[in-house]
Amino acid sequence: MTNKKPFVIAIAAVSGGGKTTITSRLLDVLPNSIAIYFDDYDFEECPEDIVAWVKSGGDPNEWTISPLINDLLKVIHDGERRIDYILMDYPFAYGHKEMKEYIDFAIFIDTPLDIAFVRRILRDFEAAAIEVVRDDLLGYLSHSREAYIHMLKTIKPDSDFIVDGSLSLADIVEILREEIERRVEVNS
Repeated sequence: MTNKKPFVIAIAAVSGGGKTTITSRLLDVLPNSIAIYFDDYDFEECPEDIVAWVKSGGDPNEWTISPLINDLLKVIHDGERRIDYILMDYPFAYGHKEMKEYIDFAIFIDTPLDIAFVRRILRDFEAAAIEVVRDDLLGYLSHSREAYIHMLKTIKPDSDFIVDGSLSLADIVEILREEIERRVEVNS
């Protein structure tokens, strides 16, 4: 890669859509890459009630994501090591006005809601009692599904590239690798 500035890639999907897994796999295939994971941060200024936040429009700008932006800028300006790609497991694509200027390419993994939901249940409730799983299922039906739909209506159309999340992991990673390399070449 000839650019001095790393190519910043935001990867979004609904919960269970494959963001973390695909980000991790892309680290293996993109040379000189580093990942930043949104879920690693404990944001102090963010909506307390996600359901109410979504019902009021789900504006990403209601999140103060300064710690994530500060870490991103440290990586961008790190002169000690070569970094060509910064992969961000990040739910908002270009939706957050402060982060928008740093993103070069926003990807949305379009995973069917049934697949994403099953993945999330398997991931989050592996050893949970059936009552806990039942309560989560009821919560999904009564309000959480609305958050998934909100992402499909707002973040998906705001992304540069949409990949079918029902494809195999290997196929998704290969499609994204090829598209990222093509975008970098075009922007060089």
